Amino acid sequence: MFHLVGRLLAVVLLCLAGAIGWVMIDAHRSIDAQTAGTADRVSQRLAALYWQKLVWRNGVSRETLLPMPDWETLATASIVSPGICVTAKLPGLDPRQLCSQIEALGEPAPGWFAATYDFLFGPQTEQKRYLTVRDKDAGYVLSSAQPDAALRLSWHQVSIVVGVAIAMAAAITILATLMIGHALIPARTIIEGLRRLEQGDLGWRLPRFQTAEFNLIARAVNDLSEELARTNAARTALTTRLFQVQEEERRALARDLHDEFGQCLTATAALAASIEAGAPPDREDLADDARAITRAQQRMMENLRGALVRLRSQNIDEIGLEASLHQLVSDHNAQASRAVVRLNVIGKLTALPKQVAIDIYRVAQECLTNAMKHGSPTEVRLKVEHVGMDRDTISLTVEDDGGGDATYINRGQGHGHGILGMRERISALGGSLSIGKAAKGVRVAALIPLLGSRGDLAFGEATA
Repeated sequence: MFHLVGRLLAVVLLCLAGAIGWVMIDAHRSIDAQTAGTADRVSQRLAALYWQKLVWRNGVSRETLLPMPDWETLATASIVSPGICVTAKLPGLDPRQLCSQIEALGEPAPGWFAATYDFLFGPQTEQKRYLTVRDKDAGYVLSSAQPDAALRLSWHQVSIVVGVAIAMAAAITILATLMIGHALIPARTIIEGLRRLEQGDLGWRLPRFQTAEFNLIARAVNDLSEELARTNAARTALTTRLFQVQEEERRALARDLHDEFGQCLTATAALAASIEAGAPPDREDLADDARAITRAQQRMMENLRGALVRLRSQNIDEIGLEASLHQLVSDHNAQASRAVVRLNVIGKLTALPKQVAIDIYRVAQECLTNAMKHGSPTEVRLKVEHVGMDRDTISLTVEDDGGGDATYINRGQGHGHGILGMRERISALGGSLSIGKAAKGVRVAALIPLLGSRGDLAFGEATA
C-alpha cells in the first residue's frame, strides 16, 4: 500500500511540475502577445490621431502648420495592456514613455521564482511599430513589458494552478488510497491461504471475490490445493506401501540370514571344534587353524546378531513396542562404550497399530544411530509418550549432548537418506518432525496423531 501511494504521489507531482511549466510558458507567451497587441493598438491610434489633426506638407519631416497633438491621454492609456510600457518617438520631440499599472497582474513573485523564470526564459522581447510605412521619419512606437510584469502574471497563474492542483492531488491521493486499499483486501486473504498451503493445510479453500482478477487467482490457488491434496494422498499411499515392502524385505532378509547364514556359521563352529578335538598331537598347527576359524565364526555371529537386530521388526508383534525399545536401548548400551542411552516411556504403547509401532521403532532406531555416528555424546535420552484423552498422539523425542549443528542436519548433509526417511515415515503418518538445537547437542522431536489422522486411516486400511 505504501509503495502504491508513493508511486501515485510521484505521478501527481510529475503532473503538477508539468502543469507549472506549461503555465510559465503560457504566461511568457501571453506577455509577448500583449506587448505586440499594445504596440499595434497604440501605433494605429497615433497614426489616426495625426492624420486627423495635422496638415502634412511635403511629408511629416517638414514643419507642420499645427502643433503636434497630446497623445498621452486616458484614451491612449486604456488601450495599453497591464504591465506594458509604450515609448513614442515623434518628429521634433524627445521620446516619451507611457506605462500602465502593473498591480493588476498580481502580487510580486518571490526571489527564487524570479531567478528560475529569468534562467528559463530570459528578458521579454520589444515590439516596434512605425506610424507610417511610407516615411519612417514620421516616428515610431516601441512597446515593451515591464521586467516584473511576466513574473507577476506567471506567479499569479502558478499560484492558482498549484493551489487547485494540491487540493486535487490530496483528494485523489486519499480517494485512490481508499480504493486501492479496498481493492487489495483479497490479496491479504490470498497470501494467508498460500501460507496455510505451505504449512500443509491442503483442505483450505479461498472464497469468491468481487474482483474478477482476484477470482481468477483464487480459482487457480484452489485448483492447486486440490491437485496438491491428490498428489500428497498418492505420495502418502505410495510411501506407506514402500515402507511396508521394505519391512517385508527386511523380515525376509533377516529370516534368510538366520536360517541359512546362521546355520552355516553354526556348522562351521561345530566343524572347527571337531577338527580341533581330533587333531593329532604332532599337528598343533591344525589345532591353531581350527581355533582361528572358531574366532572368525564368533565375530561373524556377533555381526550377524547385530544385523538381525537392525533388520527384524517381528519382535514388536511378539513382545510389543515398549519391550522392543528397551531391547534397542540395551543393544546400543552394550555396543557403544562412550555413550549411555536412557529410555523414558510414558503412557501405554500396547494398543498402537502394527505399522505405526514399526515406524516409531524405526524412527527411534535411526535417531540413536545418527546420534552415535555423527556426534560425540556421553548421554542420549529417548522419550516416547502416549498422550490420550483429547489428543491421542505419540510424542517421540531424542536429545543428545554430543554437539552437532541442527541447521546442517536439517539440510540432510552428511546423513545419507536417514533424515529423509524419517520425515517420510512421519509424514505418511500425518505427523510432523522437527530438528533443533538442544542444550549441548541436537534435539529431534516427532509428533504423530493416532485418531482422525491420515496415517491412522491409511495404516488401518493397510493392516485390515
